Amino acid sequence: MIHYIIKVILSAVLIALVSEIAKRNSFAGAVIASLPIISILAFVWMYVDTGDVQKVSTLSTQIFWLVIPSLVLFISLPILLKSNINFYVSLLISMSLTATAYFVFALILKAKGIQL
Repeated sequence: MIHYIIKVILSAVLIALVSEIAKRNSFAGAVIASLPIISILAFVWMYVDTGDVQKVSTLSTQIFWLVIPSLVLFISLPILLKSNINFYVSLLISMSLTATAYFVFALILKAKGIQL
């Protein structure tokens, strides 16, 4: 149980840290946020919990493929915001477009024989 609490606290601290840095310097915040911090944490936690490098490798490969459709969020959100659409509406639309992109991309990968 203590292991789980440490994982939650460390993960939350990293997210809060990125947010605080971005308030002071958006470029520095963007650089840190663009790092695959969540992926790295997931790799470490999975390895510590299981010791299974094959599971870590599989997760890494799946993340690689799913980064591509996730870019829809970073393209659509600024376009919507620059169009003076409410922040929360823009975020919701961008998240919906991204979810659709994940679904379509997964179908494309499956058709190409790439299993996620």
